[in-house]
Amino acid sequence: MSEWGDGTRCVRAGLPKPAPGDPFLPGPVFAAPYHLDPRQGPDASPNGYGRPDNPTRRLLEAAVGELEGGESLVFASGQAAITAALFTLLRPGDTVVLPSDGYFPVRAFATDVLETIGVRVLLVPTVGPYPSFEGVRLVLVETPANPGLDVVDVAALAERAHAAGALLAVDNTTATPLGQRPLDLGADLVVASGTKALTGHSDLLLGYLASRSVEVVEAATLWRTSTGSVPGAFDAWLAHRSLATLDLRLARQSANAAAVADLLAARPDVTGVRWPGLPDDPAYAVASTQMRRVPGVLSFDLGDADRVARFVEAAQLVAAATSFGGLHTTADRRAQWGDDTAPGFVRLSCGAEDTADLVADIAAALDASAGA
Repeated sequence: MSEWGDGTRCVRAGLPKPAPGDPFLPGPVFAAPYHLDPRQGPDASPNGYGRPDNPTRRLLEAAVGELEGGESLVFASGQAAITAALFTLLRPGDTVVLPSDGYFPVRAFATDVLETIGVRVLLVPTVGPYPSFEGVRLVLVETPANPGLDVVDVAALAERAHAAGALLAVDNTTATPLGQRPLDLGADLVVASGTKALTGHSDLLLGYLASRSVEVVEAATLWRTSTGSVPGAFDAWLAHRSLATLDLRLARQSANAAAVADLLAARPDVTGVRWPGLPDDPAYAVASTQMRRVPGVLSFDLGDADRVARFVEAAQLVAAATSFGGLHTTADRRAQWGDDTAPGFVRLSCGAEDTADLVADIAAALDASAGA
């Protein structure tokens, strides 16, 4: 029900109707072929062949769709979901607007693939300024942006895009559907990596697309069936199981990020602290009205790569790893992956450790890494 809170919705999302003797969440269905009706064939059942059809995957899609407020399709990874949206909606001669400060592989895909098939690509910072959208087919934004954490007003951007006849897609990976619901703000579709905070246990790859447009969902379904970019049944089941604790995990991660951001902002040896929940952050004004909660990801600069390495080596509760949104706090020096960031730029993803422990550990690691 719409009045249920986030925790209740996460726990119950996508579950089948209860029946005596049945589990709350059915186990994964492993199947490539299914038994077919000898006369009606695949028309007699929703399950005909494992690439387009899987009941475990459908339950997960129902859960994600409930949280995002639209119909959902899950993919083998976030990149698979984003590229499916781009290939589904764009044709040679079309123009797409992409974030210049968002997820680096999306920009690489645009220049390596989209431009070679005749799609015009415009790269624009998340906070703009945006060009005229006249003649643009699709605008894709990532908000909060990864890794810089800038935020854009989705409702205002949707109004501008629609006035020019363009579609708006929002990458909701960092925020998750508990942080914001772009479809409610006017976006035409949502894409996201479920690998990160949505499932949050650092043990699977997943992506999804969600929309209220029948045409968008049907086109994306055809694309997924044709390309086969589906997650396995066990990954889908793991994701659905993990989804139930999303509200609890985000609450701790956000609380940890708030405390760590305060610590970092007070240190003279740390610069460029960004977290949209800080009142003096450039993204705060929009984030505080648009977002229902701020995620557990923040960024800062330690000056150079060697200091970053010393910091992580000195920390007991911070692991060097890419990705974000997991139970364990991780630090990622983004320049090593090709992002256009300073050598000492760090994206820190706060995990679910006790806040006091994490703050103390980070403070001690900063002290140990300073001045060497």
